[in-house]
Amino acid sequence: MKNSPVHVLLIGAAGRMGKTVLDLAQSDREIEMAAQCDLGDAIEPAMKNCDVAIDFSQANSIDEICRAASQHGKPLVVGTTGHSQHQRKTIETTAHSVPIVLASNFSVGVNVLFWLTQKAAELLGSDFNPEIVETHHKMKKDAPSGTAKTLAEILKAVRNSEIPIQSIREGDVVGEHTIIFSGPGERLELTHRAANRGVFALGALRAAKWIVDKPPRLYSMQDVLGL
Repeated sequence: MKNSPVHVLLIGAAGRMGKTVLDLAQSDREIEMAAQCDLGDAIEPAMKNCDVAIDFSQANSIDEICRAASQHGKPLVVGTTGHSQHQRKTIETTAHSVPIVLASNFSVGVNVLFWLTQKAAELLGSDFNPEIVETHHKMKKDAPSGTAKTLAEILKAVRNSEIPIQSIREGDVVGEHTIIFSGPGERLELTHRAANRGVFALGALRAAKWIVDKPPRLYSMQDVLGL
């Protein structure tokens, strides 16, 4: 990474995650907020003067974001979830021309959970049936969560079957994810609980610093962490 601060364009700055990223960026000497965009703001002009853009906006903004990033050759860190198959394809296509970190969850603990889930599924075998339970605040729009979908994809790759997901929306829960492996006479649970949004914001800032000068490709948070 270069010695001067990384100049960041934050998209979705007025949202819950955007505000948290802004707060934590103030105490990070390696980050400088070059610009902020929110609903209704033009993204392309702001993209010109940044080193990397962090997206915590809405899924339907991704086409405009990808166009602007491609036009100016800027890396992306995409933390927005709930993308359609078409929108996901747009991200994958854009990653041929600029580097993109796409993560359903930027928490270090959750990404270790992804790794542990795969290992548990491999070791426990077909005698243990997995299911996922996720809980978030009642304002969260997408269900299941992006993290739950990622966990299901990991399990499906090992088990070659669909994985049931229970989604709960209540109160102000930041995020809880549990993978339950039920077997004959025993049960194994892996759980991650986020106490605040800071864990996600710190991970996104870490990804933003990491991806500068990386070659075009679609990266995950596990790439950032070296898992």
